[in-house]
Amino acid sequence: MQAFVFIFAVLALLAGDVEGRQGCYPFSCGHLQNISHPFRRRGDPQRCGVPSYELDCRDSKATIRINTGTYYVTSINYTTSVFWVVDASLKDTNSSCPLPRSDQLPYVWRGIQGSHGGWDLTLDPVATCVSFVNCSQAVRSNSVYVPVDCLSTSSSFVYMFVSWMMPPFEGFPIIENLETSCRYLAMIPLGGRDSPLPHNASFSDIVRSMRNGFAVQFPLIHRWSRVGHIKDCLMGSIRGFHEEPLSNQTIKDQIVDMLFIDFSFWSCIIRGVGMKDYFDMPQYMMGMLRGKIEFYGGFIVQFALFVFKWVAVLCRFVIAPLTLLTFLAFKYWKTRIKIDAVEKFLRMQLMLGPTRYAYTDIIAMTSHFRDKLGQGGYGSVFKGVILPGDVHVAIKMLANYNCNGEEFISEVSTIGSIHHVNVVRLVGYCAEEIRRALVYEYMPHGSLDRFIFSPDKSLSWDKLNEIALGIARGINYLHQGCDMQILHFDIKPHNILLDSNFVPKVADFGLAKLYPQDNSFVPVSAARGTVGYIAPEMISRSFGVISSKSDVYSFGMLLLEMAGGRRNSKQDMSSSSQSYYPSWVYNQLVQQKMGEIANAFNMHELEKKLCVVGLHCIQMKPPDRPTMSEVIEMLEGDVDGLQLPSRPFFCDDEPLPLLVDSCRFSSELTEISEEDE
Repeated sequence: MQAFVFIFAVLALLAGDVEGRQGCYPFSCGHLQNISHPFRRRGDPQRCGVPSYELDCRDSKATIRINTGTYYVTSINYTTSVFWVVDASLKDTNSSCPLPRSDQLPYVWRGIQGSHGGWDLTLDPVATCVSFVNCSQAVRSNSVYVPVDCLSTSSSFVYMFVSWMMPPFEGFPIIENLETSCRYLAMIPLGGRDSPLPHNASFSDIVRSMRNGFAVQFPLIHRWSRVGHIKDCLMGSIRGFHEEPLSNQTIKDQIVDMLFIDFSFWSCIIRGVGMKDYFDMPQYMMGMLRGKIEFYGGFIVQFALFVFKWVAVLCRFVIAPLTLLTFLAFKYWKTRIKIDAVEKFLRMQLMLGPTRYAYTDIIAMTSHFRDKLGQGGYGSVFKGVILPGDVHVAIKMLANYNCNGEEFISEVSTIGSIHHVNVVRLVGYCAEEIRRALVYEYMPHGSLDRFIFSPDKSLSWDKLNEIALGIARGINYLHQGCDMQILHFDIKPHNILLDSNFVPKVADFGLAKLYPQDNSFVPVSAARGTVGYIAPEMISRSFGVISSKSDVYSFGMLLLEMAGGRRNSKQDMSSSSQSYYPSWVYNQLVQQKMGEIANAFNMHELEKKLCVVGLHCIQMKPPDRPTMSEVIEMLEGDVDGLQLPSRPFFCDDEPLPLLVDSCRFSSELTEISEEDE
């Protein structure tokens, strides 16, 4: 009975496998004969071969796509499961000084990808590779670096070195440990385990090896014939069940055989995939049971045999499938809940937003974090270069992991889809376990606070007015120019970057939030912003609801700082009205005093405009503040057309209360104790 069950269960699997191979015949291309599974031709039925092994046969040459390049297939060995490929760009040129493809980042060869995706292609783990680097200084202290004179110039020195593709590297150089003056150019595998190159190979040897190609292994799964293996296991189990006539077997022996017929079959299957050490024991256990089981009556034995057969059928066709489905469902659910919030978000952003880089790419871009631009509570900023093209970027390495990736997600989700002249562009990002980085376009002049708080006052009033207008346009685009309104919640001089032409760009979207355009208020239960720039309603809902007017308030404080060149929250001031700078500015405008605000000269017309617009923006009640569109109109208009707003303060000697945030920086606000209204 058990034998019939096995035959019935396996026939469907065997029939499906045979049917799947119908219409898939060996083919030839040039000198390559009898090409078969896992390879396939372009245009073959979907059931034929593996997509990653699709060959394109043109002019009697078979080509395959690996990563982003095209390679000629020169030979296929089904005995060793290896085929050889040559870079088409190297094969088609007769140059004596070729350079491999340079459009692939370091270590992309660690797991190579076929034309249809899927990590189905593997290199020989003990094969070597050659790396090319470009150095600004000659390398004289490292004999492993072989100069390539034909690619070098008087100011740029090209070197190459040979290393292993996979660890251990055994003293050979690796791309993470380059000389400090060197940058990565290109990398390509060389040969296979049967043709290794020494680390001191000459350039002519390297060129010869590159044109000979390198070996790519078939994955293990394609070497195993499931049809033949299942058939052998099935026939072996049946032979074991009937190797002794039933008349010579006791009832006890029949029960033991029935117990282990399934065990013998599945242990045979598992042995075929390399786990035989755990299952080479059926005969031992059968002998043990035959010597231990004792029966005390034929009736009991017959009844037990009857019950056991039905229990076996029930377990096989009901309990076992239900258990398997339950286990798979549990594993799937457990896997889904383990995906952390950052990784889940990034999977959805892959085709929509900026480029995702590996951490090794970040190391190569920054030349091992050599040029540091700045340091803050969020981490450090380094200057980097993206190759090819020599695109300069600023890379922010995030150091605060206690916020569960919320700020990282906020930054990528908001700025990643924005393209505006006054909003900084996010080029890419990196997220590998606890390593998180943001790659921005490089701003040569840094942040605005370097200029408005400097003693020399290097920016003219006309330039300051242009910068203020650019910032206003950038914020207005965030509020009204996108499908979802984006509230920044951290407008301040430090988050305004200046490019080479002093065009301002709004940056740092770590506290930003997205909301529908028709929302009149924003449900935020935690205060967001920086001391001196935060709107009153962010501290207490008694001042009003949180909305885009909260960014208007912060922009107003920024305008007053641009006009006066003085920070809005100084710790060393007294508790007089002068300790609250906007109050002091308002008094000067009311009394029409043209004396000192930031220097000893009279108040400039544009300085007065920035002050008046800033005072309009920092009104205590959100409805009293203008929108960013109205702010732009005021900045574009004449100062004589502006009216002085009402006094926007409680009193002269009480500035707004200040708090500190533990998740952002030490200068930002913490969560409020009251709930949203």
